[in-house]
Amino acid sequence: MIRVLLADDEAMIRAGVRAILASAGDIEVVAEAADGREAVALAQRHRPHVCLLDIRMPHLDGLRAAAELRRTCPQSAVMMLTTFNEEEYIATALGSGAAGFALKSGDPHELLAGVRAVHGGGAYLSPTVARHVITHMAAGRLGRRADARARTAALTPREREVLGLVGAGLSNAEIADRLHVVEGTVKTYVSQVLARLELRNRVQIAVLAHEAGLVPEGTGDGAEGGAAAG
Repeated sequence: MIRVLLADDEAMIRAGVRAILASAGDIEVVAEAADGREAVALAQRHRPHVCLLDIRMPHLDGLRAAAELRRTCPQSAVMMLTTFNEEEYIATALGSGAAGFALKSGDPHELLAGVRAVHGGGAYLSPTVARHVITHMAAGRLGRRADARARTAALTPREREVLGLVGAGLSNAEIADRLHVVEGTVKTYVSQVLARLELRNRVQIAVLAHEAGLVPEGTGDGAEGGAAAG
């Protein structure tokens, strides 16, 4: 059972999200908070697998709560749930260590897919958010591609291959199957890529993989498709 902390300052929104999560059968809301400060305190008490945070909350907003949770509860994955899809919110959320980003206006299945993905150690961007990120990336793609390729040049061929497959949205198990290795080996490669490139999570790996042009054709688009599970 995936244990979730739900934080939103609107009781009706919490009720709706709680109902969606309960319908999944494998997800349980173990705590609810009406502001970011309360969310951090409850997360420290209940140690949920996933903290689902609204961005605009009183006392401590979701972005600052996400950063605090990554510091004090690193075992809890953070996913942002909001009505706002402006570029600055997305960038700040991902920079704060959030592993997922979904819109309240999205399909309920996106929410469930996102919770499962980040719980599994992966990352998730809802299709709407992913399109926004990719469109923004395209504005300065050539310059960033050169920088990204220079940044990834020090990786081994296998590490670059794994980076590209993460960017394509494949899970560790799917990558292991494709490369004919055990899943634990893939996890080691992912950890090495994170450490060597000083990245925080699989969302940042996926963005860098796209910028560097390392996502192989025919594997699907991890950002556009939504989940990039662990």
